[in-house]
Amino acid sequence: MKLYLVQHAEPKLKEEDPERPLSEKGWSEIRKVATFAAEHADIKVNSIMHSGKTRARQTAEVLAEYLRPPKGVKEAEGLEPLADPSRWAQRLAEAEEDIMLVGHLPHLGKLSSYLLCQDADRHIIDFQMGGIVCLGRDETGMWSIQWMVVPQML
Repeated sequence: MKLYLVQHAEPKLKEEDPERPLSEKGWSEIRKVATFAAEHADIKVNSIMHSGKTRARQTAEVLAEYLRPPKGVKEAEGLEPLADPSRWAQRLAEAEEDIMLVGHLPHLGKLSSYLLCQDADRHIIDFQMGGIVCLGRDETGMWSIQWMVVPQML
């Protein structure tokens, strides 16, 4: 099983727009990452789940344009910035199909650390806005980092 963790792309500042939609830079960078992922990463997910915050939803929608998940984009609970990572860790332990989650820090960092070393407070991955981190779970249930692509690479 593969798990794709995506930190939302760069949003506008809160002072500029309290809803914090994507900035022009954010739109541009997530399109580059989505194009690369569609052409080179062989990502096959049924849906792309996001936290419901505007910046995460917009990021998920751009990824869906390029990756074309059959069930589209869905809001999911437990992906908010301060959500408990153990909730998604439990869901993922039972999951069999590949999943893409679009969310926020510190949640994504804590979730990945929890999966990789069972310690949510240990800093393992430096997420970047608009980047995709791919984790893989083997037949024994162990997770590992497979790859990462960030806008600066493209």
